[in-house]
Amino acid sequence: MKEYPFQLEFQVRDYECDMQGHVNNAVYLNYLEHCRHEFIKELGLDFSELVKRGISLVIIRAEVDYKYSLCSGQRFIVGVALERISPLRYRFIQDIYLLPEKKLVLRARVTGTGVSAKGRPQLPEEISAALDKMS
Repeated sequence: MKEYPFQLEFQVRDYECDMQGHVNNAVYLNYLEHCRHEFIKELGLDFSELVKRGISLVIIRAEVDYKYSLCSGQRFIVGVALERISPLRYRFIQDIYLLPEKKLVLRARVTGTGVSAKGRPQLPEEISAALDKMS
């Protein structure tokens, strides 16, 4: 398992599973999103303050490679790292590992940007500063 600047541990809940008893594919996106949001808070960024200033952080691309299915009751870790990929875009590198064996469950690359109230790309200073720290 790789090292990540931030990670969260979860446990699969019964209602997240499909008829075959595996976590529904869309639920993995919720796990990834929750970890990203907690990571952003850890960096000292506040979504609600950005929105009040007319800036929305949005996902523009999500690439997910499913490697292994999780089932109800299993524990797992979501790891996340952040990198700048252009002046206006950033990417979250995220992986999910089954515990305790640390078996790879999923690899994801999630690309985002900021958008002003006028719908124009805008990366707020706080995000740029956080990205600079990660580099």
